[in-house]
Amino acid sequence: MSVFGKNGFGAALYFTGAFCLGLYFIYSAIQGDFGVLRHLEVGAEKTDLQDELSKLQSEVAEMENLTLRLSDKYLDLDLLDQQARDVLGLIRTDEIIIR
Repeated sequence: MSVFGKNGFGAALYFTGAFCLGLYFIYSAIQGDFGVLRHLEVGAEKTDLQDELSKLQSEVAEMENLTLRLSDKYLDLDLLDQQARDVLGLIRTDEIIIR
């Protein structure tokens, strides 16, 4: 008499269970939280976030430059004039506005 019984039902059940368990591990390796597809998604998200970071860093550098140019240590009169025109709507007495 074998370990799985006389008719082989136990062997079929054992191999079916092992096959299902193998399929589960294969699915988890591909689709799971730490699977191949998730790894690719994280990599793509990483590149998108790095691009966004570089764009934000350039914006910050531009703002720092403008802030420096309007500081007490270094005053750029052209930038001050431009900001007064844009923000406050100021014009010179010798200018004509055409709308």
